[in-house]
This record gives sequence, structure tokens and C-alpha cells, in this order.
Amino acid sequence: MTEARHPIGVAVLAPPFDVSALWIALAQTRTGTGQPSRTPPDRDESHAERVHALVELARTGDAEAFGQLYDIYVTTVYRFLYYRVGSRQLAEDLTSDTFVRAMKAVGRFNWQGKDFGAWLTTIARNLIADHYKSARVRMELTSDVVPERGPAAESSEDEALVHLGDHALHHAISELSPEQRDCIVMRFLSGMTIAQTAAALDRSEGAIKQLQLRALRNLAKNVPQELRPEP
Repeated sequence: MTEARHPIGVAVLAPPFDVSALWIALAQTRTGTGQPSRTPPDRDESHAERVHALVELARTGDAEAFGQLYDIYVTTVYRFLYYRVGSRQLAEDLTSDTFVRAMKAVGRFNWQGKDFGAWLTTIARNLIADHYKSARVRMELTSDVVPERGPAAESSEDEALVHLGDHALHHAISELSPEQRDCIVMRFLSGMTIAQTAAALDRSEGAIKQLQLRALRNLAKNVPQELRPEP
């Protein structure tokens, strides 16, 4: 493989994380409207075709193509890791490791039942398991995992309420079963589609929809109403 252009190993800066889709989904679950109507949209067909072409090039050793795949997926992978390990530094290290491992294995990648983004997430999940197995520590979300917001709140009081709400939300996520937690993080915080999440968790799309609904119901029970943002 020729020298890579992609910035593997360079620190990934945490972007402002938007959790509004998850708050809306919780509100809809709470009011009994069923499956949330606002979920991350599927990628269009042209995007899928571009990814497929890039993967095929990367499989032949094209470093430029792999670099473009890095650019497409690095935020999704980083966000998943960030919400799962609760540390920016560890998330950045594991993101780098994910793409290094993927670069070494991409020649063996095949499309049978696997979306490329889901394949990367599977690698990331395995790295999390390896890290905590070797460290022999309990996996949990800490205060560092509460995401940075985008625009500042209008007042310090508003800002404090927003922070408390997000902290309660992420604590509730940490209390879910591992599979429900992964589903919520993939769907609403990493922006993965139902199909990608199903591939990453090795479940059917119907099973993921049910898993998502159960997870949202559990979250709705555990996040205090007074800490939720106004619809």
C-alpha cells in the first residue's frame, strides 16, 4: 500500500454534539406516539455508490481512497467511542486505532451483510472490549461524556439547566443494557441508520427498531421531566 494521505493518529477535536433528536424521540415516546418520527436520515444513493467505489479502491491498496473513507466516517466512529468510553483522549486514541486496524484489514472486507460504516463500528466496539478487558475496569460514562453544546445558552441559568438535563440524559444512557446503550448511541448520537446499526449489532432491522423503542422507553422513565428541554 502506498503512503497514506489520511490523518490517522492526528487528534480528533470534539465537535459540538447535538442531542436534540434524542430529546424529541424521548418526548414522543413519553406521550405514546410510538416510534420517533425524527431520526437520522438514510444516506442517499449517490453517497452509497461513492462509498462503494472508494472501498473497492481501498481494497486494492489505494491510500487516497482510504483517506477519503476516513474523512467520511471519522466523526461517526469518534462520536460512538466518545459516548461509550467517557474520555476524549481515550476516544481519540481508539478512533486512531480503529482506522489503523481497518486499513490493515480492508483488503479482506466483503459486502456480505456488512455496511462499511457498520464494519468500522464493529472494530471500534471490539477495541472498547479489548481495552476494558486489559485494564480490568468497569465501563461507565463519566461527566466528561456530557457533550459540548453548539450556540451558547441565553443566560447562565438556562445554561445550567441545559447542562443538568444533558448530564441526566447521559447518566440514563449509562444505565441501559449494553446492547440498548449501543443502539441509542449509534442511532441518535453517531447518526447511524437503522440498516447500519443492524449490521453493526448483527441483528435484523426489525429487531433494531424494537430494541430502539425499548431503550427509548427505559430512558423516558429515568430522565426527570423537569430537566427536559421545552419542545
